[in-house]
Amino acid sequence: MKFIIILAVFVALAVAKETYTTENDDFDIDALIANPSEFKKFVGCFLDSSPCNAVAEHFKKDIPEAFQQACEKCTDAQKVLFRKFLAGLKEKFPEDLAAFKKKFDPESKYYAGLVKAVAES
Repeated sequence: MKFIIILAVFVALAVAKETYTTENDDFDIDALIANPSEFKKFVGCFLDSSPCNAVAEHFKKDIPEAFQQACEKCTDAQKVLFRKFLAGLKEKFPEDLAAFKKKFDPESKYYAGLVKAVAES
């Protein structure tokens, strides 16, 4: 009986998907993108050219891994945020999108997978 319980615990742990903290999953990305000066500051944080506020710093720490793992640990809400962020960046600041991709994917190995992963959100 103990074996079955232990096995069930291991199976549950294996199945449970590890995600990034959900602390800012309700972040209003649409309002950020609609405010070009604030959006530029947010992007500047990611590119190390502007100071970071708490929310931007929170997201920034997970970006390298999210790129490399195609947002594997992202919640559904985070995928939506990332998709909208990338679309807004492409539309409003394409030169910063190029810098963003270069910083987090200098060999262009991960960006396409990331875009595909968040496109389905």
